[in-house]
Order: sequence, then structure tokens, then C-alpha cells
Amino acid sequence: MDTKTAIKSAIDTANMISTSYLGDLTDEDMMHRPSPGCNHIKWQVGHLIISENNMIGQCLPGSMPPLPDGFADRYTKETSRSDNPDDFDSKETLMSLYEQQRAGTLAALESIDVEDLSKEGPEPIRSYCPTVGAAFLMQDAHWMMHAGQWAVVRRQLGREPLF
Repeated sequence: MDTKTAIKSAIDTANMISTSYLGDLTDEDMMHRPSPGCNHIKWQVGHLIISENNMIGQCLPGSMPPLPDGFADRYTKETSRSDNPDDFDSKETLMSLYEQQRAGTLAALESIDVEDLSKEGPEPIRSYCPTVGAAFLMQDAHWMMHAGQWAVVRRQLGREPLF
């Protein structure tokens, strides 16, 4: 297995787990907080979409689909405190935007020369993505980190474990 195939496999595994956890959740379910001070899933998914767009876009400028006007403003540290469902996009919109961003990430991965994966990551993300390859792998790790939180929410909502 070559490097790009391994990275894609990791991203695809995170995609399968994440979308499985989200699959049967309703918009209302996605507003559930597992405990006070924790972020609800709707905010987390918006945050993940923005993060993916930013990380890959910084590594390969112009490679990612643009996000809708005002989208990033709905998923800031400040908005994470809101429990008003009207402050956030619907699950349908979030998942559509996720699919667009993920397609952009996979197209960028496909287009990059394998040697360029070893290049230093952009300064703003270098502390956690020291290389361009690390930025691609962060799409796996970041989604999986949040998916672990979603497993708890699912159990609190009475869902059976999936994995």
C-alpha cells in the first residue's frame, strides 16, 4: 500500500464510523449535550467542516469548495454555547456540506505528488500538522475524536452501540 492509499484508507474509515454514528440521529438529537459545557453534535459537525476546509485549503490553496457565506460565523467558540436550534444548520445541510468538503479533500489528496506530503505544514497549523501529509491525516483523527463523543451521546439517547 502506498502513502496516499494509506491516508485515504484512514480517512475512509473515519468517514464510515462518523457517518454511521450520525446516520439515525435527528436534528433534535444533534442538539443534545452529553454534560454541561460540552458541545452538541450540530456545532461539532459545523466545526469539523470548517476545520477540514481550512486545513486542506491552507496546504493546497484553491483546492477546497467554498463554504456558504456566514457559515463559519455560525460555528465559533462563542456560538458553541447556544442551545437554539435555529442558530445552526439542519442535519441535511451539514451532511451535504460535509460531503462537498470531503470530496474536495480526497480530490486534493489524489492530485498531490506523494513527495509533497512531506513538505512543512502551513505556519497557522504547523503545531498540530507539521507536514502536509499530517494535515490530510488530521481529517481522520479529528473526525474520530469527535465521533468518540458522539458514541456517548448515542448511548444517552438510548441507541445501541454500533461498533
